[in-house]
Amino acid sequence: MAGDFELTEEDLRVVARYVAESAAEVLPEFEAVCPDDPRPRRALDAAWEFVGGARRTKLQRVTSLDAHRAAKSAPSEVARLAARSAGDAASAAYLHPLADAAQVGHILRASASVARIAELVDPGSPEAASASLDRAVARATPELVGVLLRYPVVPSGRSRVASLMSALDGRLRSLG
Repeated sequence: MAGDFELTEEDLRVVARYVAESAAEVLPEFEAVCPDDPRPRRALDAAWEFVGGARRTKLQRVTSLDAHRAAKSAPSEVARLAARSAGDAASAAYLHPLADAAQVGHILRASASVARIAELVDPGSPEAASASLDRAVARATPELVGVLLRYPVVPSGRSRVASLMSALDGRLRSLG
């Protein structure tokens, strides 16, 4: 795909690994309340297949869309964010090389969602989101930061996830 810069398949695997690691942290939150809905698990499995060296195929696209559909019907914000993160992991294989801040969401939204889930699961701990973002920063490889730096800074949005994503974006860019 032509774009504003080049993304190699290895770049895409680096991003997919990062997103899949985030999604794996919270997928049990979805599965606990929707044990009969395999769509997010299938999306995460498809992401790991790509990360492990398989070609990116229709599998990642289809399972991503299915996981996002599961998110729409999830019974809580925690379950919705967990399912969406799994969908994001599968779709990371198709990150676009466009200098558009919206693309940054495909890299960082799952980690920001994990931080939001931490807040929701432990509302008595004001440090829950910060600790989650600390883990996301610690997991970021220099290669991931290098990919992120090709994109514009993500603006701070109105939602809590968007705010957390903006904070994570700033922290990761400071590493580069």
